[in-house]
Amino acid sequence: MITENSKRLFEQAKQTIPGGVNSPVRAFKAVGGNPLFIARAEGPYIYDADGNQYIELINSWGPMVLGHNHPEVKEAVIKAMEGGTSFGAPTAREVEIAELIASMVPSVEKVRMVNSGTEATMSAIRLARGYTGKEKFIKFEGNYHGHGDSFLISAGSGAITMGNPDSPGVTKGTARDTLLAPYNDLEKVELLVEANKDEIAAMILEPVAGNMGCVLPEPGFLEGLRKICDEEGIVLIFDEVMTGFRLAPGGAQELLGVTPDMTTLGKIIGGGMPVGAYGGRKEIMDFVSPQGPVYQAGTLSGNPIAMAAGLAMLQHLKHHPAVYTQLKTIGETLVEGIHASLDRLGLPYTTNAIGSMYSLFFTDRQVKHFGDAQTCDTALFGRYFNAMLKQGVYLAPSQYESLFLSTALEQEHLDKILDANENALRSL
Repeated sequence: MITENSKRLFEQAKQTIPGGVNSPVRAFKAVGGNPLFIARAEGPYIYDADGNQYIELINSWGPMVLGHNHPEVKEAVIKAMEGGTSFGAPTAREVEIAELIASMVPSVEKVRMVNSGTEATMSAIRLARGYTGKEKFIKFEGNYHGHGDSFLISAGSGAITMGNPDSPGVTKGTARDTLLAPYNDLEKVELLVEANKDEIAAMILEPVAGNMGCVLPEPGFLEGLRKICDEEGIVLIFDEVMTGFRLAPGGAQELLGVTPDMTTLGKIIGGGMPVGAYGGRKEIMDFVSPQGPVYQAGTLSGNPIAMAAGLAMLQHLKHHPAVYTQLKTIGETLVEGIHASLDRLGLPYTTNAIGSMYSLFFTDRQVKHFGDAQTCDTALFGRYFNAMLKQGVYLAPSQYESLFLSTALEQEHLDKILDANENALRSL
């Protein structure tokens, strides 16, 4: 595998881009070596600047449920481009996609388009504060909700991968309004709520965590949070930037049977284009300007190209529910094969999986919360990552990230991934 062009581009990038990348995990610091610069993608494959081909299991961190460059999405983007790229004014597609989202996601009666998952979560917290008249909110250790100041406190994903979980630049005042609770620990949440009686506006979490690796909610956890929020007048927010439309047409909330008050959504509703959204009950969403007093705006919100791509993606998912059965089968095949290799070789591990999301953790502990995830052998993961890369399989360059599968993975691809996995594990 020759990667001279990627190495050259990385050195060149470091001269004008901080760290040479525009998002920290891409720098490969957690796994060693230089990042690959990607030139193009198609179906289950990505191709780097040197022409190397990889089967990849990130899918742009979630949105490529149908694989890369899907013809329906591609055609929609090209057709939309003929009409222009940005208007800063309403379009019919915004109405169509809002109606489609509301028809699919149980919690959403009204929805506001924004430009990223981070913008969606920031706006949702502001709205919850405006709606309730309270200032504090609860987040969960290891859950990542983007890089808004309020969220960079015991965050997962990139912050932990970089060894810098509490970012400089976040003020003490901001930190005081952010209350931390362990994921999957209902008793601690109850104590936290009681200690801050009538001061908590919202509770935000990933219903299935994807930023400390894939971590599933324990039975009764989400139901317990719903009960607490109902009793205390707290707005329950599910961050479904990763899980929305991926685990079911209505996201994790449909699959797991717990409906929040608000939901944040991300790049999948733009077919991989830069986009986000937050939505929820009508009475809450009507507090957003210009209907209500809570201000939020964006020139590129509802961008016509992103809306066209998102419409194509969501319409496909709504009208082809067999996609989710296919994704579940793909996930089960991969995880079972990985288990078989690890059991033969006697390596310590645990896996968490749901539908088309899974994580392999190099620890013999069950991973139910952030503390469990931190027991992983990250150095061993780094060697595993690079061994898989050498055999043409591109994983997330961090132990603390879920992997995401697509319908573009056929049996021949699964066989190659499992062969690479066996060889990589043996090399460790």
